[in-house]
Amino acid sequence: MSQRSEVVDLYSRAVDRFVAAIRGVPESAWSGATPCEDWDARVLTNHLVGEDLWVPPLVEGKTVAEVGDVFDGDVLGADPAASAEQAGKSAVAALAEPGALARTVHLSFGDFTAEEYAWQVLADHVIHTWDLLAASGGDRGLDDGLVEATARWWTNWEDGYRGAGAVGPAVTVGEGASAQDRLLASFGRDPAWQG
Repeated sequence: MSQRSEVVDLYSRAVDRFVAAIRGVPESAWSGATPCEDWDARVLTNHLVGEDLWVPPLVEGKTVAEVGDVFDGDVLGADPAASAEQAGKSAVAALAEPGALARTVHLSFGDFTAEEYAWQVLADHVIHTWDLLAASGGDRGLDDGLVEATARWWTNWEDGYRGAGAVGPAVTVGEGASAQDRLLASFGRDPAWQG
């Protein structure tokens, strides 16, 4: 499998895992704390669904200014899981179009290939899925393949993201920590977080 098709497949798997995590959120947990300071479970979910909604227009070549505020506010509606599934499938479809991954995407912090953009949003899905599972009391185990692929991508980006303030300081974990816990710690998460 090529790198280009790999990221689309992984992104699709990450969307599926995120939607499953949403379906497991008890009604009482939507306003509960998450590992993302200042975000409750609904705000975190809204953020990630919003990211998926941005993918198709940006992959089509629109700028952030051209998209404007169309995705501001609540994008979850009455059925967060259905909204997440629809947005995720649309994002995957946009990335899977022939030649799409080679296009230039204009982000607020620079221009990237759509392939690189897909990796960025994929990583957000993996980490925020764990955030939502931790916040809602779900099984925190992530897809091993998604963890491995995200960690591989993250190796080249961690310092830049941290330097830009996009992730918090890395958390120290023990020498025998799992791959999942090492990845979470590198994104500034305490794998043992409790709300």
